[in-house]
Amino acid sequence: MKLIHLSDLHLGKRVNEISLLEDQEYILEQIIEKVEAEHPQAVILAGDIYDKAVPSAEAVRLFDRFLYRLSAEDRSVFVISGNHDSPERVAFGARLMVPCGVHLSPVYEGAVAPVRLDDANGPVDFYMLPFVRPAHVRRFFPQEEIQTFSEALRVIIGSLPLDPLARNVLITHQFVAGATLCESEDISVGGTDAVDVSLFDAFDYVALGHLHSPQNMKRESIRYCGSPLKYSFSEVRHRKSLTVVELEAKGQTTVRTTELIPLRDMAEYKGRYLELTARSFYLDLDTEAYIHITLTDEEDIPDAIGKLRTIYPNIMKLDYDNLRTRSGAGFLDAEGIKEKDPLEVFADFYERQNDQELAGEARAFTERLVREIWEEAQ
Repeated sequence: MKLIHLSDLHLGKRVNEISLLEDQEYILEQIIEKVEAEHPQAVILAGDIYDKAVPSAEAVRLFDRFLYRLSAEDRSVFVISGNHDSPERVAFGARLMVPCGVHLSPVYEGAVAPVRLDDANGPVDFYMLPFVRPAHVRRFFPQEEIQTFSEALRVIIGSLPLDPLARNVLITHQFVAGATLCESEDISVGGTDAVDVSLFDAFDYVALGHLHSPQNMKRESIRYCGSPLKYSFSEVRHRKSLTVVELEAKGQTTVRTTELIPLRDMAEYKGRYLELTARSFYLDLDTEAYIHITLTDEEDIPDAIGKLRTIYPNIMKLDYDNLRTRSGAGFLDAEGIKEKDPLEVFADFYERQNDQELAGEARAFTERLVREIWEEAQ
């Protein structure tokens, strides 16, 4: 049986206040093309369908179209909710969709019933386990000691009606201890939400969601497929893909990937303003990418981001790396700031930012501007 494993679509996501809906629509179209070329019997979406528990109307419409096209050709689709999703919203209409081959994980209520598919090698049981927290699981197992995510998963998996003769697939959205993290992921401080990978030993394949970097855990059949797009600059060097799984006879599972090419990539450039704006520098670069630029000039460049945008139209982030930023100068102490006069606050900031006093015409202009703003606010 051939499966396609996807996760962490984060539909509706904004990065540095820039909407990625166009990029997401583009990559979903590419995923559909690859699914149609692979002809899998089932497609798995392992959580974080949306970026927010209450997604935008545009994000919902985008997923609606995607789900409809995935379910074509008598293909089964398995969808679970992640930590960014509302489990109730993802589960809406679940029973109505089953005849269409679309299986939406219900809100967890103490039991997970398998969905069985068959092929020439016999049955495959799919267990859909949405993102759950220990407190949620404790309600259904009051006799168990459940304080951590790992203990919660241990109890849940121990209660599953696993058939040792069938091939068993677990679809879940959790953080497995030892996995590689990215800045764009929500992980508890200290890794308190980590689960032990040995909990998954009984499964022929574990389709994990939650982490954006594609990676195997312990063996290739326990896998994070990663997000289909880069959602932070910590992912600049990632190569995004979808995962193709082949379940042969019991105990025989192979995994491969097929690369996804985004509408716009992500890139990071660092240097002096004149270097980064020199034609000889940017001529061979992907200037249409989403870009993070770090300027090393000692003096701030007036309207730097506006000027850079004429060359790099999709610049997302601009910062400086120089003596001032490395020393921490230019930052105000928040203590007592409410008691200061607004002009005094700005003058302190100006001095730290420019290493010179706010004086003369600049001070007079600022004082007049502050007075006008405060008068309008009264």
